[in-house]
Amino acid sequence: MQIKIKPVTIKLILMLFLEFAVWGAYLTSLGRYLGNIGLGSQIKWFFAMQGIVSIFMPTLMGIVADKKMEAQKVLSLCHGLAGLFMAGAGCYCIAAGASIQFVPLFVLYSISVAFFMPTIALVNSVSYNALSKEGMDPVKDFPPMRVFGTIGFICSMLLTNFLSINGVRMQESAFQLISSGVLSLVLCGYSLTMPSCPVNHSTEKQSLADAFGLKAFALFKNSQFAIFFIFSMLLGASLQITNGYANTFLGSFAANPAFADSFAVKNSNALIAISQASETLCILLIPFAMKKFGIKNVMLIAMFSWVGRFAFFGMGNPAMPGVLFFVLSCIVYGFAFDFFNISGSLYVEQNVAVDIRSSAQGLFMMMTNGFGATIGTLAAGAVVDACDVFNTPANWPMAWYIFAGYACVVGILFAILFKSPQKQGVKA
Repeated sequence: MQIKIKPVTIKLILMLFLEFAVWGAYLTSLGRYLGNIGLGSQIKWFFAMQGIVSIFMPTLMGIVADKKMEAQKVLSLCHGLAGLFMAGAGCYCIAAGASIQFVPLFVLYSISVAFFMPTIALVNSVSYNALSKEGMDPVKDFPPMRVFGTIGFICSMLLTNFLSINGVRMQESAFQLISSGVLSLVLCGYSLTMPSCPVNHSTEKQSLADAFGLKAFALFKNSQFAIFFIFSMLLGASLQITNGYANTFLGSFAANPAFADSFAVKNSNALIAISQASETLCILLIPFAMKKFGIKNVMLIAMFSWVGRFAFFGMGNPAMPGVLFFVLSCIVYGFAFDFFNISGSLYVEQNVAVDIRSSAQGLFMMMTNGFGATIGTLAAGAVVDACDVFNTPANWPMAWYIFAGYACVVGILFAILFKSPQKQGVKA
């Protein structure tokens, strides 16, 4: 698959690279850092907060982008605020030293992610708009460019893994938060260079639903969309589990002298980066998969890939040949993430009216990274606590097998209940 090289594609590639570099700076390593500073039992709340704010913030920012302000300007505003508060969280931790308190760190972090999470949907809207203006097809032309978002995530992860400051690797320090904040501030300025997005400034009398951008919720009246969004929520419950606990899990092997100096323990972020490398390749398969198999089968592939993602973690250890199960877990992640997130976003883009596209993308984000991720993170935290893994690391496999069982049940139910839809052109 080739990228059509135009000035706008280069601009979008850089925007996507920065967007996911912001997230990659801390997402997979934050849990390990929190565990190191004595906040291991609070990991679930930091990752649940990403879900909680995604319940309403992407939808609200989507409404603003549809009705009040051009989407690229909303994107800039969100990144500016997200960057300031994330950098502030990192500076607080450094200043507090060994006296870091949960509440101030959590408040600064929460405000930052409240403004960052809407940017994922806004970046899609800005990209689709720019491609359409150039007469390009988002379904064919966006996935190859989206690859560079994953490359940005990988580069940021590797920087966090290998870069040391004052003798401490960033994956174990608060500098990962400052790095994320700085990148977000860079994107704040760069977003303003994107092509202008349309805003519906209609002076016609509007209903309450029109005024507040709630028309996207009318998509639930369509049975296919209702089932699609519900299972998006159930599948979204899997999203934050490995983000919150994979690095923490790998770090737990450091207590075992046989594994303490292994690559998987000392460079856990680099190992997990294989997941994003797999994601990069799987993105390129999306246009073919959507055309060949349809949205139902593509999402089924994602669901059962989550089963493998979790089960392989439970089966592995940092030594050979056990580490190969970790590698397999990372490889299937590409299918688990891309065949769900990117394909689902494109499905929404193809099947809603143009005047609610930003709102509909925000609704999809709300169901997956909002309700789904919140429920999944808190449930995963309860499982981890019940297995008592921080006191008994040998219980980690039990937790991973429970997560795999959940993903398997969701996949089976989806196969039974969801009908393969045709392009519906819903006009809510």
